[in-house]
Amino acid sequence: MNLILIGGVASLLAGLATGIGALPVFAVRDISEKFLDAALGFAAGVMLAATSFSLLVPAIAIGGVWRAVLGLVLGAVFLVFAEKSVPHFHHVTGIKGPSTNLTRVSLFILAITIHNFPEGMAVGVGFGSGDIAAGTTLAIGIGLQNMPEGLAVALSLLREGRTRTTAFLIALLTGLVEPVGGLIGISVVSTASLLLPYGLAFAAGAMLFVISEEIIPETHSRGNDREATIGVITGFIVMMVLDTIFT
Repeated sequence: MNLILIGGVASLLAGLATGIGALPVFAVRDISEKFLDAALGFAAGVMLAATSFSLLVPAIAIGGVWRAVLGLVLGAVFLVFAEKSVPHFHHVTGIKGPSTNLTRVSLFILAITIHNFPEGMAVGVGFGSGDIAAGTTLAIGIGLQNMPEGLAVALSLLREGRTRTTAFLIALLTGLVEPVGGLIGISVVSTASLLLPYGLAFAAGAMLFVISEEIIPETHSRGNDREATIGVITGFIVMMVLDTIFT
């Protein structure tokens, strides 16, 4: 129970980092697209390294490569069905999912919520092995990558005519789905240890889907490919170093 509590709190703090990232909207109304694409690239790099070093490597070490493969595929398939079942909006691909009368802002918020769920699950599952250091490192990494996402959400809402306070609060709320995913992840793998490698790989597959399907295409949609790529590499290095030093 203590481990579940720790994992839940860690995923909550990682989710709250979305709100921290949105704080600049109180000082500025806009930020250069180059900076934003580089920041989102950084988020993608952190997620990619976390997927590799914090999730797939231990999944393979615990359960072998084929259990990791199965978990990864299931995680990606879960996101495919989530995106097909929940109406949402992306700047690059437009409206996706079933038809709806929701506003574009509401659909955009749903898109971020879909993305944040597997991130919270990754933090929860990271604590599921009982390795507090590994789980904490993963929570720090997810928190770091949540900050540019929170900024992107808040700026998008400002452009849609929302007030600064509303933009900040909505960005903050999109991160609060992470503790839900975190509690589900850690509860499952801590009560059924045989599921741990599958849970680690499942979270990895879901995050890989988000990276490739949404984040990287968005960062390359405005002609800032080089800045976004540098951001990806920087984020990957930061998470790789964190994972190496603290675990």
